[in-house]
Amino acid sequence: MPELSKAANGDASHVVVIGAGWAGWGAAKALCEAGVRVTLVDGMPDPTGRTQMRTASGKPFESGTRGFWRDYPNINALTDELGLTDVFTQFTTSAFWSPAGLEATAPVFGDGLQLPSPLGQAMATIKNFKRLPVADRLSIAGLLVAMLDLNRNEETFRRYDAIDALTLFRQLGITERMIDEFLRPILLVGLFKPPEELSAAVTMELLYYYALAHQDSFDVRWIRTGSIAEQLIAPLAERLLASGLLTVLGGTLATRLNLDQPGEAIRSVEVCCKATGRSSVVDDVDAVVLAVGAKGMHALMAESPRCSDVLPELAAAGGLGAIDVVSVRLWLDRTIAVADPANVFSRFDALQGAGATFFMLDQLQDADLDALWGGSEPQGSVVASDFYNATAIAALSDQEIVDTLLRELLPQAVPAFRLAQVLEFEVRRYPSSVSLFSPGSFSQRPPLQTALPTVVCAGDWVRMGEREHGAKGLCQERAYVCGLEAANALMRSGVVRGANAETRPEHPVRPIRPEEPQVLLGRALNKLVMDPLEAFGIRWPWLS
Repeated sequence: MPELSKAANGDASHVVVIGAGWAGWGAAKALCEAGVRVTLVDGMPDPTGRTQMRTASGKPFESGTRGFWRDYPNINALTDELGLTDVFTQFTTSAFWSPAGLEATAPVFGDGLQLPSPLGQAMATIKNFKRLPVADRLSIAGLLVAMLDLNRNEETFRRYDAIDALTLFRQLGITERMIDEFLRPILLVGLFKPPEELSAAVTMELLYYYALAHQDSFDVRWIRTGSIAEQLIAPLAERLLASGLLTVLGGTLATRLNLDQPGEAIRSVEVCCKATGRSSVVDDVDAVVLAVGAKGMHALMAESPRCSDVLPELAAAGGLGAIDVVSVRLWLDRTIAVADPANVFSRFDALQGAGATFFMLDQLQDADLDALWGGSEPQGSVVASDFYNATAIAALSDQEIVDTLLRELLPQAVPAFRLAQVLEFEVRRYPSSVSLFSPGSFSQRPPLQTALPTVVCAGDWVRMGEREHGAKGLCQERAYVCGLEAANALMRSGVVRGANAETRPEHPVRPIRPEEPQVLLGRALNKLVMDPLEAFGIRWPWLS
């Protein structure tokens, strides 16, 4: 990682980054390394990850168990730059459960003979589907044709975005059983909504990126100990803070963006301390990175009327929907043996329309079991479970949610859970916390660069335009890359300048692996056939 200049250079620009997720930290990293002063604002008490989130009794807790897939080249590069070793587990298997029992197991695809996609995935899982007949599995073939057509041009992409995924699936002839037993569960834990509520375009992007680009695209690993914030964000934050270029305002909400008198540039950002309710102003601001979701964008634009008038695209983005999430952690009185450390629940009545996962943390983080118990003597398994599309689940009491897990869901996967007692639990709700990629939402999603050069956006829901990256969907890699690109856009346009501008004008962004030859050939042939036909108004039947 390049050396960071100290903040002694008074000529360095000043950027406020609002939001301390992967997008916000990506932007802060790129800006600080260019010698730009950064103020990072977030409502979390300690966005730096140096103070671990804990329960009332001192046990560790993390909201959402997030995996790291093979095609995360920029996050992998970050761990290398920070000198972090032994951060991740090995790539692990995953199991899918329904009321009928085990539906399928996803192997570690990279362990076998590598074949062209999707042949490689089909061969690797030929015995892994326990109930879904081969004929139903083969019915997904039509979706591969639509994927080849998806990015033929912008108009075609928008046509796919305008329809919901379920409609597309049915028009392509995918069987109802394939939809209900495989695609629906995948989407509920991948994009956090059922297919009838999702853009067909974004759905295909997700399935291609995570499962179909290469045989081993679905391979995933996890944090080996502690949390993502503790293991990855904290070392990055410490380095940026040590440079003197970064100021972090934790427990603070950005409440208003103030423009200069002509309304052509950001002048200041008003903030409010959550603990005291006191408001203050961050002055001398040269640019702002909005690394927030729809909920945060809506709140900010509602209190920034001049900015909303100048940037109606951001006001529109704030009107998009968002998804409720519930995260649970259970500390049990006994160790439960589970074949796969990562698991998905689907089609259970108790889910009330939600998607759900559960992870055996005592298996994934077995090198430091004491830490999972807050330093006390380990007594049994520690289970993390997350519910997505969880509005109905969130309305239950904490005890009802725990009972749903321990009495109705977990025993369906492993009967031994019926014998376990919960020694402690933690339930946390995150309303409207995740981006919803609804049909027709593409044009409303915020752009990387807005009409004001001093305002850029970052996050997994952001349209990146010419800087579009291969990482798709609700994705840590995409959010981080978009943060890097947002900072690069400010430096490339000359809006901000740092002490290292001559030697480090832009942060490098690594692409994902090249597409396989058969995919490139398929896209080329599809374009060769469909472009002339479309000139005569002839389209694929599912787009007519």
